[in-house]
Parts: sequence; structure tokens; C-alpha cells
Amino acid sequence: MNARDFAGARHYLASGTIPGLPDRHFIDGGWVPPAAGNRMESFDPGRAAPFASFAAGRAEDVDLAVEAASRAMRGRWRDMAPPERGRLLVRVAELIRERVARLALVECVDSGKTLGEAAGDVETAARYFDYYGGAADKLQGDYFPLGRDTMSFSLREPVGVTAHIVPWNYPISTFSRSVAPALAAGCTAVVKPAETTPLSALMMAELIAEAGAPPGVCNVVTGTGPQAGAPLSGHPGIHHVTFTGSVATGVGVMQAAAPNIASVTLELGGKSPLIALADCDLDAAVEGALWAIFANAGQICSAGSRLVVERAIHGAFLERLVARAQALRVGHGLRANDFGAVNSDLHLARIAAHVEGARARGREILTGGRTLLDAEEGNGWFYAPTIIDALPADDPCVQEEIFGPVLAVQVVEDAEQALAAANGTRYGLMAGIYTRDITRALRLARDIDAGQVTINEYWAGGICVPFGGTRASGFGREKGLEGLSAYLRTKSIVARV
Repeated sequence: MNARDFAGARHYLASGTIPGLPDRHFIDGGWVPPAAGNRMESFDPGRAAPFASFAAGRAEDVDLAVEAASRAMRGRWRDMAPPERGRLLVRVAELIRERVARLALVECVDSGKTLGEAAGDVETAARYFDYYGGAADKLQGDYFPLGRDTMSFSLREPVGVTAHIVPWNYPISTFSRSVAPALAAGCTAVVKPAETTPLSALMMAELIAEAGAPPGVCNVVTGTGPQAGAPLSGHPGIHHVTFTGSVATGVGVMQAAAPNIASVTLELGGKSPLIALADCDLDAAVEGALWAIFANAGQICSAGSRLVVERAIHGAFLERLVARAQALRVGHGLRANDFGAVNSDLHLARIAAHVEGARARGREILTGGRTLLDAEEGNGWFYAPTIIDALPADDPCVQEEIFGPVLAVQVVEDAEQALAAANGTRYGLMAGIYTRDITRALRLARDIDAGQVTINEYWAGGICVPFGGTRASGFGREKGLEGLSAYLRTKSIVARV
């Protein structure tokens, strides 16, 4: 998909505006202005310029949203038959697909990613609602044999009002990844999107209402983390919090939720290794490594940000990978580029600081290592595809999440060293293995401490595959049927008959 495919993109490139964008909270089935009247601007990272404004929510706005969600839980949503709830979620998926062009346009401009990536995210959002819509009437309990005179069985009940704190790197798909299963389980939701990408969450809440959800089932409060996210995490009316973001903020979310004994799902950072052993299909492994780190400008929690490569193929691998990286086209997401801008000026500065630190330590930067501007407009927040070679295990670029288009290369002698390198950080979100030896691959997959391991295709998987981390990468699982578990509680009933 590119800007020639629909008029909205052409209009935006010419005018810098998108008509009809939401600019208030979505609470209790309608648009609600911020209680304090405060507003913020949303920036197009590809132009480094604001293109929309939105409500800056505070605790009083969160109170209204949680109250609305609580009323909806006590009312029609709790009593709605599961097949009806499932049909409603499938209708949401249909509405998403009907509006893919507009949703993709807004997601592209708000986040900085390419239009093709944004369109893929919109389709993923629709698939989440399809998938969990189909699961809504299959949340069954169990029967426990206690003898002829006793009957015992369990019910799967919604946990209650759920909070969803959505990151800026995949706003619409991450919204759907947690909201769809929550609604399928019979919960209601209050969503706080990232302050740099607030728009798609508002649009999604409106679509859910249009599909027939009663008022208050899905509410969105926009604003900053301290002003809106923290009151939501610690609200006594919230029964579960799903958070995707940084480790430090995840710790804060747990601390805020703890006094209310609210359960928490955390999908946090990653420093995921892509292991390339000497017997791998070199072309496939190079292509896998390229997109493991440079998709969405490296702004992916599970990005393959560390290349762990066996010394026997190190030179040939890096020669091909550097050539592929240097051929990537970087520019505004509405043009036919390979990847777009990073999300904010502050994040661009963080990425640059990491690379400058490596340069100051004398590390070898094989390509990139600099900020860029959009070739046509001469502005925007872009960073060149960067590869830093032969880093020791204790280097900050190996140990710290950069969250940008920066690949850290570690050279190892064999599979045993590759395993040690893979487990050599505090993170455990994802890992990839490239080798023709399936036995060795499966042994490595078993021994790597990560929530997901792929073999011979880094981004293998789908929405039916549970996803989450270990150690500092968080806990709990999203996606798949396991992704419903956070939004359900088990009630056991025992009767003497």
C-alpha cells in the first residue's frame, strides 16, 4: 500500500491535515471533553510537526471512565449471551476491514511507521477480534468427581473492569491484542494509549460502540503516563491491568496495582538474540536478521536486536547484511520506503546517545550511526540502519534495550557459546535460531530462557501462539487461547445432593 492507493494519503501529503480526527476522550459510549480542559498535540514523526490535538486526561477523567465500565459490567454486558458477544466482536473485525485505508493512514502518520506496516497492523487488529469473537462462547468450566452424593463444577467468570495501557510502537494491534480477549471474556475495558499515538485507540473504541457494544464497555482516556496512566493503574475500581512498555514503568504499574490486589500482565522490554550457526542457510538468515531488527525502525519489544553469529560465517554474513542494510530506503511512511521515522524527538536522541556511546568506546560501526532527514521534505526523526560489530558481552549495546534500528553483533565459536550469549542479558522475551540441524535447533530452543523461540524464520508465529516474556521481559501471556486467562477467574461450586 502506498500514497497513490487512496485520496486521504495524498490529501495529507499536500495539506498536513486529516479531517475528522477524534479529539476528546471516549467514555460511556460517547465523546467527552477533558474535565480540566487541557489538551496536547500529536506529532507526525516523519515531518517532526503536529497534525492533531487531543484531550490531556487526568484522574477525574479516569474516574468517569472506570465508573462507566463498572456500570456496564453490572448491566447488559455481564448478562449478554456469549454467542451474542462473540458476534459483536466479529462485527468489530468487519468494521475494521471496511475502514482499513483511514485507520492505516492515521496509524502511519501518528506513529511514523510505513503505510504498508500500518495496513498490516490494521489487519492484525481485525484478526484479533475475529479470533476472540470465535472464542467467546467456548469459555467452559469443568466437572470434578467427588462421589455419588456430591456434585462439583467450576465456572469461568470475567475478572471485572480491566485497564489496558497501550504502547506507541504498535498502537492499534496492541490495543486489539488485549481488549479483544477482555471483551470476549465478558470484562469491560478502560484504555490509556501512549501520549504520542492516541488516535487509533479512540477510533477503535468508536468502532466497538458502532458494532453494538453497550455504553461503557470500552472507554479510552488519553493523556500522559503520570497524569492518566498512573491513576488508571492504581484505581480501586480496576481488577486487572495489562501493560506493554518499559521495565521501569512496568514496575511502577505493579506497585500502583498492588494495594488494590489487582492482577497484572506485563509485556516489557527485550534484547532478543538471533543466532546464526555456521550450517545455516546464509541467504535466509541474512534476510531474517535484516527484518528482525529493521522492521518498524527497530521499535519492537521482540526485535532481534542482537545477532549472535558463529565465527566461521561471521565475515560472509556481515558483508551481505551490511549491503542489504545500506540499500534500505528511509523516509516518510506515506511514501514507498522500507522503514519510516522513530516515534519522537526524545526517542531519536536516546538512540543516538547509545550509538555515540559505542563510538566513544571504540566499537566498530559497520554502517549507519547517524540521524537522517526525509529526502523530499528535509525534516523528520529518522535514524540510519546501524550495525555495530564484535561487541563483548558486557557492552551496554548488548545489555540495554535501544529500541531502534541498531543491531549489536556478538561473535561466538560454537553452539554452546551461542546459548550462553543468548541467555546473557536480563531479558527473556524472544529468540531466533538459524541452522539446518533440527536436533541442535530444538535443544537450543529448549535451553534458551525466553517466552518464544523461532527456528529458521524470525517472525514465525501468529495470533494463536501465546506470547510473553521471562525475567525482566515480564510475565503473563497474551495471544492465543492462553491470552484469555488473565481476564477470567474460576469459581468452584460444590453441592450435596
